[in-house]
Amino acid sequence: MATPEAAGGWFLYLLECSDGSYYAGISTDVQARFRAHLAGKGARYTRARPPLRVLGARAYPDRAAASRAEWCIKQQPRARKLAWLLHDGAASP
Repeated sequence: MATPEAAGGWFLYLLECSDGSYYAGISTDVQARFRAHLAGKGARYTRARPPLRVLGARAYPDRAAASRAEWCIKQQPRARKLAWLLHDGAASP
């Protein structure tokens, strides 16, 4: 996977956590945010369930669009989150 930050802008990312769950978040620098999660400085959710890896990320034109996409994906069950990740990106979650 190419680093999403190369394109600039905001990203919705999906992490796999130590308990097998997925965590979705937004950032302008996915790798830096992942390191913050690993260091225990991320969301409360990932402090309790340390992340194992970044499953993927998708670029959005601005923070508002990324936030809307984050809200949408967080409403979805696990299988739909994985389907979003594997989708070619033609549509939002």
